[in-house]
Amino acid sequence: MASRSRLSGLTTRGRCLLAGGGATAVCAVILDERDLLRVGVFVALLPLLALLLASRSRRNVRVERVLDPPRVPVGAQVDVELQLAGGPLLGALRLADGAPDAAGPQADAPPRFTVHRLSSRGTATLTYPLQPVLRGVHRVGPLTGTVTDPLGLAEFDQELAEPQRLVVLPRVVPLRGVPPALGAGEGTAGAALSHQGQGATDVLIRAYRQGDELRRVHWRSSARHGELMVRLEERPWRGGMTLLLDRRDAAHRGRGADSSLEFAVSLAASVCMHLFARGEPVTLVTEDGIELTPPGSAFGREQVLDALAGLRPSARTDLGGPELTSGTEVLAVLGAIAPGQVEALCSRHPAGGHAVLCDTATWDPAGGRSSAVESTSALRRAGWHVAVATAAMTPAHVWDQLVAGAAPAFSGRR
Repeated sequence: MASRSRLSGLTTRGRCLLAGGGATAVCAVILDERDLLRVGVFVALLPLLALLLASRSRRNVRVERVLDPPRVPVGAQVDVELQLAGGPLLGALRLADGAPDAAGPQADAPPRFTVHRLSSRGTATLTYPLQPVLRGVHRVGPLTGTVTDPLGLAEFDQELAEPQRLVVLPRVVPLRGVPPALGAGEGTAGAALSHQGQGATDVLIRAYRQGDELRRVHWRSSARHGELMVRLEERPWRGGMTLLLDRRDAAHRGRGADSSLEFAVSLAASVCMHLFARGEPVTLVTEDGIELTPPGSAFGREQVLDALAGLRPSARTDLGGPELTSGTEVLAVLGAIAPGQVEALCSRHPAGGHAVLCDTATWDPAGGRSSAVESTSALRRAGWHVAVATAAMTPAHVWDQLVAGAAPAFSGRR
């Protein structure tokens, strides 16, 4: 890659030496001192010679940056390798590579190196690690170099390597099982859908709740646990799943990697990878109905993670949008929602669905009163199965709530 010079010239030391040599030469002429004139001319020419040498070294150096790997999950290490090649260095080469704080080092303290000589083959290799703490598409670079002469009289600043993309993927955690299909009881539309296709039925159980049908009581497990237990029939979702991710900035709290938005993104990524591994088709959409990726296939997995890595908050304040895909299960990963916004969500999928509601007050207790209790009640009355996520939970814990169909405990302020 061709380097681009940004600033060149004499250093303060070089300019002082040039001025001193010139003044000495002028005085020598006035005083008719030939020896003093030789000294003045030599001192004045020395910075100019250093400028020539530094300029030559600048043209001889080439640098290539290699990121290994260029795509990593949050918290994983990236090895950055700087491969130098060129002719001999007549002075020193100071390198500084730019890296954002989210990708590793502090922004005001980028990785710095000083190279005095190359190997006998005219090459050198420098490495340093990065450990990204926040998902996103980060820019590593540009790499700038300052070439100086041995006496430090002249220097050239230049860009030796352009910025490169470092894709930091959201954290994916392993999940187990799937939530029971809505309307799994016999004779319902949900049951007809859940029976489509082939596949064995896996029997899961949970505690009996008022309103459960007695024919779904699992008597053997009830005898073992000492209380009534009912069956949850886990069947493949042949119709697929539509996963709605609420990325509204106003609906989330917290900062950086510890925000409720990052929790929601990590949960969405984990659910997508989990269902892909089970052979279930998944469509990922944002709250405004924009489809981030096409469903299914190994290539689609990479697209899902890349799309989520580059996801940015939205300025929208409502949950209205186009109707969610008909004939599929729906899982909505939501930030804070007002009870009035529940109607907008339900109008997009009247049949109900599964929802994870982030109790955002637990991410920022100083941000105000929690509305999770009211919103959860409104969603359940509309036929949605709801699990509430708090800052103390993990995505796997929240997913287990959905799978078990258990009612969560609220820890937010009321």
